[in-house]
Amino acid sequence: MQDILINWAPQETRVAIVENGVVQELHIERALERGLLSNIYAGRVARVLPGMQSAFIDIGLERAAFLHVADLHRDEPAGRDNTAVPPIEKQVFEGQTLVVQVIKDPIGSKGARLSSQISIAGRLLVFLPQDDRIGISQKIGSHELREQLRAPMQALVGQSESGHSGGFILRTNAEEATDAELAEDIAYLRKTWNAIRERAFKAASGTLLHLDLSLVQRVLRDLTHEQTQAVRIDSRLQYEVLRDFGAQYTPTSVAKLEHYAGERPIFDLFGIDQEIERALARRVELKSGGYLVIDQTEALTTIDVNTGGYVGARNFDDTIFKTNLEAALAIARQLRLRNLGGIIILDFIDMVRAEHQEAVLAELRKQLARDRTKTTISGFTQLGLVEMTRKRTRESLAHLLCEPCPTCEGKGQVKTPRSVCYDILREILREARQFNPKEFRVIASAAVVEMLLDEESQHLAGLSDFIGKPVSLRTEPSLSPEQYDIVLL
Repeated sequence: MQDILINWAPQETRVAIVENGVVQELHIERALERGLLSNIYAGRVARVLPGMQSAFIDIGLERAAFLHVADLHRDEPAGRDNTAVPPIEKQVFEGQTLVVQVIKDPIGSKGARLSSQISIAGRLLVFLPQDDRIGISQKIGSHELREQLRAPMQALVGQSESGHSGGFILRTNAEEATDAELAEDIAYLRKTWNAIRERAFKAASGTLLHLDLSLVQRVLRDLTHEQTQAVRIDSRLQYEVLRDFGAQYTPTSVAKLEHYAGERPIFDLFGIDQEIERALARRVELKSGGYLVIDQTEALTTIDVNTGGYVGARNFDDTIFKTNLEAALAIARQLRLRNLGGIIILDFIDMVRAEHQEAVLAELRKQLARDRTKTTISGFTQLGLVEMTRKRTRESLAHLLCEPCPTCEGKGQVKTPRSVCYDILREILREARQFNPKEFRVIASAAVVEMLLDEESQHLAGLSDFIGKPVSLRTEPSLSPEQYDIVLL
């Protein structure tokens, strides 16, 4: 069973999804950094890049957004052969205005990714205004059940408006919906699209045409389902807003909505804040005594599994197998909790027996099946690594909450005081060959100055004799371990 906890403040909204007392997902939205996903803009083509078959689109953000030829809407569907798709320079031109939708938030130094194939999500349906097909979510039952649902949908869509009526995809939570509920959602989505089109005719480039729902509203629309016991929110004002929204768009979820009025902060009461701190750590402890080491880089994420203090009770192969099985469950949870995406390399402990490898892969696939985000697993490579991908649409938890360390500048390590001492000695020698001051003064951190006065004092004295100039030292507490300055007096 699932509980959803919402901690609301004017500057930040935090949502935790808890299953059987364990935090499975964290969602954070800041007022000044609200995600752009699904927003619709009037964009202007700033630059066309034929070599990349892409274009940069100005949608009023600090960085231009990115539109690939594959995400351009075409009135006629392309053939199976890629050559049937006209090159981007034949489809768009600089200065052109396009209605575009954000399909991936800006991440790091990369701008938002756009599509001109618009889709608008409702409570039960996703509206495709430029399409005519009726789609059914693959998560709904069997192929036969999906086909049974398609016929009523086609009838409902045909009943609405003449001419081009747009296409729809039936969402998972619409499996038990009545015809009246579906018709209501169809009318709402078409009305929303008509309003967007009207604004687009008059709007200047860079104008926001449609703002997606806030995080608390998306909780009711997307995250609440039949397995959800309660949705608890600690703000009376937002509780009222959410109740009104739910009554209009998600009536079945309103009964699960609760206002938390306790004295202790809701995240403190349920231990969510401690879980967030653990989700930012590099090392994740396993109950058996083993542990994971998670490293995020620009290109990919690596997760290393170690036995740690777990020695097992029978033999070494069983110890490794049990550790890897436990790690598979923990890895799937950490991917959701930290919102890790892109290429992910898993380094399980080497297993000799093939059946152990298959069992660990099966457990990993089973746990990843619960993930709302699309994942793919390639299996074990010849080096014993598991390669997988997880769709990345927004910043990871670490990128959202943290920034590179100003001391190590993101390297994750700093030079030792001895290494900095030797850098200083070499720098003094270089300066002495170019200049002729009366004295050299070294300004550095306390640890570096202490080492120059103690363990490296002989080398410092030898250098002073060699260049024929005195070298004085001064401590500067504000300097990081690697920072220093050499002043010529």
